[in-house]
Amino acid sequence: MTDSDLADLSPERTYELDRAHVFHSWSAQGALDPIVITKAQGSHIWDGEGNRLLDFTSQLVYTNLGHQHPRLVKAIQEQAATLCTVAPPYANAARSEAARLITDHTPGDLNRVFFTNGGADANEHAIRMARLHTGRHKVLSRYRSYHGGTHLAINATGDPRRWASDDATAGTIHFFGPFLYRSAFYSTTEEEECSRALAHLRQLIALEGPSTIAAILLESIPGTAGIMVPPPGYLKGVRELCDEHGIMLIADEVMAGFGRAGEWFAINRDDVVPDLLTFAKGVNSGYVPLGGVAISDAIYETFRERSYPGGLTYSGHPLACGAAVATIRTMEDEGTVEHSAALGRDVFEPGLKALVDKHEWVGEVRGTGAFWAIELVRDSQTREPLAPYGGSSPEVSAVVAECKKRGMLPMTNFNRVHLVPPVNISPDEAAEGISILDDALTAAAG
Repeated sequence: MTDSDLADLSPERTYELDRAHVFHSWSAQGALDPIVITKAQGSHIWDGEGNRLLDFTSQLVYTNLGHQHPRLVKAIQEQAATLCTVAPPYANAARSEAARLITDHTPGDLNRVFFTNGGADANEHAIRMARLHTGRHKVLSRYRSYHGGTHLAINATGDPRRWASDDATAGTIHFFGPFLYRSAFYSTTEEEECSRALAHLRQLIALEGPSTIAAILLESIPGTAGIMVPPPGYLKGVRELCDEHGIMLIADEVMAGFGRAGEWFAINRDDVVPDLLTFAKGVNSGYVPLGGVAISDAIYETFRERSYPGGLTYSGHPLACGAAVATIRTMEDEGTVEHSAALGRDVFEPGLKALVDKHEWVGEVRGTGAFWAIELVRDSQTREPLAPYGGSSPEVSAVVAECKKRGMLPMTNFNRVHLVPPVNISPDEAAEGISILDDALTAAAG
């Protein structure tokens, strides 16, 4: 077999080699039965049996411009023909222009970018910068969050994936964020939830000692943990608490950024400027691994004369940055952010809210842009989840199977179905996915 023969590898042989040699993430290896994907285009993928599936996962919520976008593919090809790779100490056009374009859209004075290989190491470096800048160590992050799989990022994470790696030595402390549907504060309105969540955070800061806390790390909209859009005023309240105590605010925009939430960055919804902003995924639709930290002027000044003790071999890799340049320019030219906002307002919100009254299992729908979740429950009054926290259930598995049978690939986490298709999906395709889910819920519950 030559290099060019990879496209001719049969689905059966692909599966065989995967099971023989590939170690998968977040999985018990013996129970795996992975789908073979043979090709993809736009908002669709094809499996090893030739089935065409509407991709409502964007893989891991990163193909914001869909699969095989011609401008992105061409940009990678042209960059490969010019400069495939170069070490981080050297300036190169792709990285320089990518940084300029990113900072054109970041809020406030986030004018410099440190490039990483993905979201986890972006959060690792943001925390390191905050600690060095403040001279403090503790980091606060919320329960029901995800910040990455490396050691510090997984310890900052607030879901069960943290448990196996958490030995309580990473300096990370968790708090309850606002989530009205499953309120930790017995709230009955968004206003109550906001004020009580902020009061809880204020008390935690006081009890932990403000002078010991380097940063508060928050997903502007928690993604994998449930797409819980914070109530109006919450992020501003967190910003005010940070300012009061000299704490750095780190906005994790790895999943919510670059148009996913109907804004360039989800934190823009609340007109808040963080001290550090982390990104990955949608910055180049995941075509080549890339992440980064956008840095405020004040934190930049800390390292103007003082060496920053951190780096990566592939920081600002030219192939990844070339794809980022093409992605951002395409988003600007095609009005992708505006399109995402319209999808949320005109297609997802009305289409999904109609399912609440129609299906007994649908407890709540929530989201914005092309970023939505459906909370599946056994009983709408008790709100008992259809699958346990940290696990799945036959009922949720049945919903997934019925969706696939009808030509849609859904994303699930515990008792939720997440609807996160490419941000540039057409309104008709988005409506088709909702219709498939509607039928799948009927069939699975029947």
